[in-house]
Amino acid sequence: MAFDITPRSFWTFPTMRSLMDEVDDLVVSPTSTSGLSVSEDDHNVYVKAAVPGIDPKDVEITFDKGVLWIKAESKQEEKDAKQKVYKQMASSFSYRVVVPGELDQAKEPEATYKHGIMTVAFAKLPQSQPKKIAVKSA
Repeated sequence: MAFDITPRSFWTFPTMRSLMDEVDDLVVSPTSTSGLSVSEDDHNVYVKAAVPGIDPKDVEITFDKGVLWIKAESKQEEKDAKQKVYKQMASSFSYRVVVPGELDQAKEPEATYKHGIMTVAFAKLPQSQPKKIAVKSA
């Protein structure tokens, strides 16, 4: 009678973690699905939040104790009893982030909406802006 030797790993099923380890090797660049980005230049700190399909009037922005909270919600409902069509769509977004840097509390943040992106700009304090230093030769 002949017996075939089968590796023990053949009988175990791959776990999700082991599959993800293999997939991680294929990823070329990191991606983020959070829809939130924070950036800055010499004069401002910018927070951008993706709120696609939301009317700007349905976006609520709150800034308190250094924390920015962007909430957006949209509901659409269609009913047509003659054709028996019932459709309801809803989408919501909620972002919470601590805004970095020394912000000018005397200036009101500016919020703009363009192509599904809500951008909130915060002015920096003048003393926290970069200064150029002249080089003197001896």
